[in-house]
Amino acid sequence: MPYCYDYPRPMVTADIMVFSPSLREPVEILLIQRKHPPFEGMWAFPGGYNDENESLEATAQRELFEETGLRLPLKGQFRTVSTPGRDPRGHTVTTVFVAEAPPELLRQAKAGDDAAALRAFPLHALPPLAFDHGEILKAYLEERQRSC
Repeated sequence: MPYCYDYPRPMVTADIMVFSPSLREPVEILLIQRKHPPFEGMWAFPGGYNDENESLEATAQRELFEETGLRLPLKGQFRTVSTPGRDPRGHTVTTVFVAEAPPELLRQAKAGDDAAALRAFPLHALPPLAFDHGEILKAYLEERQRSC
């Protein structure tokens, strides 16, 4: 018998920041261009909705593969973000994961599923990002800088 509750439940997603660190080149991040609203045509982290009976780690791996064709180990979670209004479709809670891949592997990635395109951008030359992904990336880079 399904459970029924009288209070609303947020949507749950996983997003993945895929970095390409290099000693010779600037650090890059892999972004997808959104194929559908909201933010159609804008750049974002790969990611998507958590399926029922699926761990967030499994969601991150599945969404990364569906949108980029890449299978990468996750280095871990950065943080969970639950700011009201971060997604115009409704209250959405996301857990942001971090992964790394060499530049040559990122060049092999192919846009799929709801990604119209993908590209690795140097951190110093990012386009405007969808949702609150720009704020999340900034927080990650600031936290990383403090820990160095």
